[in-house]
Amino acid sequence: MHEAAEQRTRRAAIMGGVLGGAAWLWPGGGWAQEATAINAGDTAWVLVAAALVLMMTAPGLALFYGGLVRRKNVLGTLMQSFMLLAMVSVQWVLWGYSLAFGPDVAGLFGSLRYLGLVGVGPEPGPYAETIPHLAFMTFQGMFAAITPALITGAFAERMKFKTFLVFGLLWATFIYDPLAHWVWGGGWIGKLGALDFAGGTVVHISSGVSALVCAIVIGKRRGFPTEYMAPHNLPLAVTGAALLWVGWFGFNAGSALAANGIAAVAFVTTNTAAAAAALAWVFVEWSRGGRPTMLGAATGAVAGLVAITPAAGFVSPLAAILIGAVAGVLCYFGVIMKLRFGYDDSLDVVGVHGVGGTWGALATGLFASTAINAGGADGLFAGNAALLGAQILSILATWVYAGAGTWIILKILDTTMGLRVSDEEEQMGLDLSQHNEAGYTM
Repeated sequence: MHEAAEQRTRRAAIMGGVLGGAAWLWPGGGWAQEATAINAGDTAWVLVAAALVLMMTAPGLALFYGGLVRRKNVLGTLMQSFMLLAMVSVQWVLWGYSLAFGPDVAGLFGSLRYLGLVGVGPEPGPYAETIPHLAFMTFQGMFAAITPALITGAFAERMKFKTFLVFGLLWATFIYDPLAHWVWGGGWIGKLGALDFAGGTVVHISSGVSALVCAIVIGKRRGFPTEYMAPHNLPLAVTGAALLWVGWFGFNAGSALAANGIAAVAFVTTNTAAAAAALAWVFVEWSRGGRPTMLGAATGAVAGLVAITPAAGFVSPLAAILIGAVAGVLCYFGVIMKLRFGYDDSLDVVGVHGVGGTWGALATGLFASTAINAGGADGLFAGNAALLGAQILSILATWVYAGAGTWIILKILDTTMGLRVSDEEEQMGLDLSQHNEAGYTM
């Protein structure tokens, strides 16, 4: 009897070890039971916010960019946003999340502890105490998907689709993921004390400077700037811009990671800055060109949304008006400068996201207040010049890293795969040459 009991004990121990090892190796292995600290309201809000950010990529950005290109490239442009959403969603599960939010390695990137989402389950994670780790992961994954999609506006109408796919995968892995770790995942910029509530550096500056590098390295569209290249469908573009505006509430207010007062602050400042920027852009355009335009109003609103992103949960609604109004003016002239400097940023990513994101990060260092968010810091106007210094350093680091990294990726791809379609394919349009379909059959 005693020996039989010992054998049963040994078999149970072996079986337990096997099952434990399998649980660790299988994606999601090692999940703990759902903790009682999880708050249903916070979880529901973050999941809804994740869906809103997903909507920003497809259909929001896809329609916005799709309406701005020429008719022969509408499907190719829609396809880029749609495919990046799909591809980066898979990359994020396999290794992207771990590189961005895994345990810190020298302040530069996350370890591979969460590879394949091992250990990322329904229990609270290290970055949010009241929502499941999986909810945080999927919310952040939507940011990872939209950021490279923003860059596509710079090389619209001329990049090979197969090269574009490899570029998107490499850029997400080697540019976005480390930057996200630097700022939000325990990396050196976060430790420096710089503030970025929802992605001014991680999303907008990184995509803006990368867009500039893409426009220069890939080169101008055939016929630019002498050939008329007006948007083929402004109602489509405005619909996309409106969806971006709505989705941005998830982007910014969702970054509070809770249904709380900071989320409400971010919600209000987001809407206020967008409105102020749309007004400022239209008034500047009206005074200089003689007529206000719908495209100007839509682009101005997006510029305001970009600029308020890093500051959304740290500033007051009155500060948001100033941030948005200045963004409308700065980004208007930022778009114009491409003609002066001669680069072909097809859909004005540099002028809106690069300039707007840079201004927003600086503005955070000016207007942030602990009276609004005790978890943030006071900015220059509240007597703390150190925050502005940290913001400037984070901006410079993002510009240098994203710019240099994007240049290296493009040069490697140009040598191995080629970046551009042929002249004949570009003349035909990407819809037919790359996808063998047409957006319109009339």
